[in-house]
Amino acid sequence: MKFPRPRQEQAEVNLTPLIDVVFLLLIFFMVSTTFTRETQLSLTLPEAQGTPPEAQPEAVQVLVSPLGDYLINGEKLADNSEAGLRSALLRLGQDKTTRPMIITADANASYQAVVRVMDVAGQLGFDKLSLTTREADDEAQ
Repeated sequence: MKFPRPRQEQAEVNLTPLIDVVFLLLIFFMVSTTFTRETQLSLTLPEAQGTPPEAQPEAVQVLVSPLGDYLINGEKLADNSEAGLRSALLRLGQDKTTRPMIITADANASYQAVVRVMDVAGQLGFDKLSLTTREADDEAQ
């Protein structure tokens, strides 16, 4: 007598659970990733000729954007008014007024924004102010 042999099912890999797990991992990593916002301004400096001064490592850095925004030592001010600028410079401390202040302004920044920084700094006792520029291109001459 011949007994029928049981049919062997072909082995197959079900990819649906694998795709689900990979998709969930992708969502998890996207949600848990921290996105940092850089608080840097892109500046186009005016040109000048001359020798650059020696770097002063402990200077107070003030950046002025073309829109009139201020960054003091890399921190953007929430209030771009004269009072906001004054309070931000006062938060540095009175001992920092003996340090030099380097004002870096975009070539398209308003003259008023740069003068406001110099005026507030002078009122607070900063007496070593300097403006930064970039070296002139030889082709432009």
